[in-house]
Amino acid sequence: METLNGLKRTHYCGDLRESNIDEEVVLMGWVQKKRNLGGLVFVDLRDRSGLCQIIFDTDVNAEAFAKAEKLGSEYVIAVKGKVAERSSKNPNMPTGDIEIFATELRLLNKSETPPIYIKDDDNVSEELRLKYRYLDLRKPSMQKTLMLRSRVANIVRNYLSSNNFFEIETPFLIKPTPEGARDYLVPSRVNEGKFYALPQSPQLFKQLLMVSGMDRYFQIVKCFRDEDLRADRQPEFTQIDCEMSFVEQEDVMAIMEKMVQTIFKETINVDVQLPLPVMTYAEAMERYGSDKPDTRFGYELTNISDIVANCGFGVFANATKDGMSVRGINVKGQSEAISKKQLSKIEDHAKTYKAKGLAWMRIGENREVTSPIAKFFNEEEMTAILDRMNAEAGDLLLFVADKNSVVFDALGQVRLEVARRLNLLDSNVYNMLWVTEFPVFEEDEETGRMIAKHHPFTSPLDEDIERLNGDDKASLRAKAYDIVINGYEVGGGSVRIFNADVQQKMFKALGFSEEEAQEKFGFLLDAFKYGTPPHAGIAFGLDRLVMILAGTTNIKDVIAFPKNQSAVCPMTNAPAVAEDTQLEELSIKVEIADKE
Repeated sequence: METLNGLKRTHYCGDLRESNIDEEVVLMGWVQKKRNLGGLVFVDLRDRSGLCQIIFDTDVNAEAFAKAEKLGSEYVIAVKGKVAERSSKNPNMPTGDIEIFATELRLLNKSETPPIYIKDDDNVSEELRLKYRYLDLRKPSMQKTLMLRSRVANIVRNYLSSNNFFEIETPFLIKPTPEGARDYLVPSRVNEGKFYALPQSPQLFKQLLMVSGMDRYFQIVKCFRDEDLRADRQPEFTQIDCEMSFVEQEDVMAIMEKMVQTIFKETINVDVQLPLPVMTYAEAMERYGSDKPDTRFGYELTNISDIVANCGFGVFANATKDGMSVRGINVKGQSEAISKKQLSKIEDHAKTYKAKGLAWMRIGENREVTSPIAKFFNEEEMTAILDRMNAEAGDLLLFVADKNSVVFDALGQVRLEVARRLNLLDSNVYNMLWVTEFPVFEEDEETGRMIAKHHPFTSPLDEDIERLNGDDKASLRAKAYDIVINGYEVGGGSVRIFNADVQQKMFKALGFSEEEAQEKFGFLLDAFKYGTPPHAGIAFGLDRLVMILAGTTNIKDVIAFPKNQSAVCPMTNAPAVAEDTQLEELSIKVEIADKE
C-alpha cells in the first residue's frame, strides 16, 4: 500500500467538465468499475460527488498501467492525470464529456469483495443494508439524501437565525416525567437507585428558556421515545425545536410556514403558496378520518347514519346508536378497477384498524346497485344513500359501521389504501395544510382515563379554560396546531400554559394531586411564579421532513445509522448485555421477568 505523501486532491470526481480540458488534476476515491482492453485500462472512479472515467495507457505511463491492471472493486486510489475531451461521450453522466489520462496512480488501500453491491438497484434486504451500513452509505442515492439532510439543517439554521432565534442546547440527562411515550432510562452511578431519562423532547427546558427571557429559541436536537416502530418512526429521532415569547398561534404558524416554503424552494425548487390552508381537527376527522389528512386526492368521508338508522341491515342500524356511526367513501369511477380479490384485501386492511368488516356497493348504469347488502334497504333508503354519496354509474361505495374512533381510523386508512392501489399518491405533488383546535384530552384505551392529547403544557382555548375540571373533558379544544404534508405530520406545536394556576388546573384534570404535580413538575411551577411571558412553540420532525423531500417512504433512508423494526442496530448489535462489572458499579442486578 502507498500513502498520499504530500499529494493533494484538486477536484472531486463529479465536478469536472469540458471547461477543465487540458488541466492537470488529482482525484481520489473508490474504484466503481474496471475494464481491461489490452493496452488500455478504463476505471470509473467514484467519490461523493459522482463518477469520472480514468484511462490508464501503457504508452503514457507503463508503471501506472501495471498497477491499474490489478485494481479491484472498491479499491481506494489516488490518480494524477490530464483532462481530455472524451472521444465517445456519455450523455447519462454529468462528467460524460471528459476523461482523465492518468500519469500517476497510488494504491491507498485494497478491498475485499463487498457483501452488498455499491449501486442503487442492488435489491438487497434492508437487514443486510443496515448490517453493512458503511457500505450502503457509499451508494449515490444514500449520499445524495444525506447531503440533502445537511442542506435542510443549514437552511433551518440560517432562516431561524435571521429571524432572531438563538440556538441553545438543552440537557440529555433529565428527570423522568410523564409526557406521553415511554422514557429511555439511564441509571446514575453516583446516585444509587436513581435514573435519568433521555428527553422525549426539550419541552420543559424550552419553556424555562422563555421564562429566562431568551425570547426566541431553536435547536436541532436528538430526542428519544421507547415506542413501537414503523416506517416513519425511530427510537431516536431529530427535531427542529422552536419556542417564541409574546406570540399567539397565528404568529408561530406564519413564521414556520415561511420556513417550510424556504426549505422547499432551496432544496427541490418547489414553490409553496402561502398562507397554507387551515382546517380544524373536527373538520379533518369528518372529511378524511385523520388528523393528518392527505389531500392530494378526494374520496372524502360521508356520514349516512341518519339514513340507515331504521334500515333492515342490523349492522348499520345498530351502529347509529350510542355515539357510533356509519360512514362511507365514494371511489369515483373505479368500480371496474378494483376486483373482488382486491376488495377482499382492502377489507382485511380495514380490519387491522379494528373495523369488523367493510361493506360495499358497486353502482351500475341507471344507478342499479350490486351488493350483498342491497336487499336490506328499501327504495327510499337506497336512493337517499346514493344521493348523499353522490353516486353515479361506475362508482364503488365503501362503508364502515362502528364507534366513531374506529370508523374514522379504519375508513381513513381504507381511503389511503385505495389511493395507493390506484396510484393516486403523486410524490411530485406537495399538499400542505395546518390542522388546528385539537382536543385537549383523549381517552387512554388501556386505562379508560383521560390523558393529554399532546402534552400537559398545552393551553386550552380561552373559552374552554373554565371547563378544565368539568365533566365534559372530551369537548375541550386546545391551542394546538400541526403542519401536515401529504398525509404526514411533519411538525406540531401549541400555545403553552404560562399561568401557574391554570397549569395546576390542568394537572388536576389529568388526575395529579398537588403533591404529585409538585414532585414531577415542581421546578416548572416554581419558575411560573416569577413572571412568565405568554409563549408558544413548535417542533418539526427533521427526519420525516427530509423523507418527504427525498421522495422516500422509509425514514431509515434519511438517517445515517438507523435501527431496525426491533430497535436493534444490526451493524453494532446494540443494544447489548452489559458487563457484570458495569452493573456492579451501578449497583444494579438484572433479572428478566417472565412475560405472561
